[in-house]
Amino acid sequence: MNRQAFITGGTKGIGKAVAATLAKAGYDLLLTYSADDAAAQTTADELSSDGGVKVSTLRADIADRSSIDTIVSYISANELRLDAVVFNAGLTCREPFDTMDLQEWERVFFANVHFPVFLLQQLVKHINTGGSVVFTGSLMAIEPHAMSLSYSLTKAAVHALTRNLVKFLTPYGIRVNAVAPGFVDTDWQKNKPESIRRNIESKIALGRFCSPDELAEVYRMLIENGYLNGEIIVADGGYSYK
Repeated sequence: MNRQAFITGGTKGIGKAVAATLAKAGYDLLLTYSADDAAAQTTADELSSDGGVKVSTLRADIADRSSIDTIVSYISANELRLDAVVFNAGLTCREPFDTMDLQEWERVFFANVHFPVFLLQQLVKHINTGGSVVFTGSLMAIEPHAMSLSYSLTKAAVHALTRNLVKFLTPYGIRVNAVAPGFVDTDWQKNKPESIRRNIESKIALGRFCSPDELAEVYRMLIENGYLNGEIIVADGGYSYK
């Protein structure tokens, strides 16, 4: 029987790369997505095309409280036992500081912090002993950044959450870690103006963006290495070395 992984935001970007890496390692997958049905179906078809693994997708918006019940109900109804849980989906808001909207601020905090906490609360009983939880943090939680205050602060909260959850998940025999990616060559980054990309690359010791596949291997390591617990692995290529 294959191991089972659950990934939020698993049909695009970093989440999709993690899903592909775990599929190659023999994990069946349950992937959530917010709205793009076509992309979700394409991802499911691609990842299951080689056979041997089952890939299911579930529409669940992390900014919607009801999605917690949607996910838990699906997992319960299908009697899934989880070996890996990856909280990857996140929201950002790029409004300037002087025009930030409180409702949008709260929406980002709910999606990036409250949603995974209270979803995990319900999922614990569905995770096998020896299972692993991995959060997607961010370099923006470590290095000051002017683009999104709410995103940076919520990702800093995710880093703190990772370390604190060790105390709460140890009785269940579940490990918890996080990845703090730097600049990753997802479609969103590829669409940035060339001048901005060059400026970013000039600050990275390796002189380039991380590939999604490179980053996905870090997630797999955290999932499968049984001694890693409470760690936040920064994968930034040596950012701000100059």
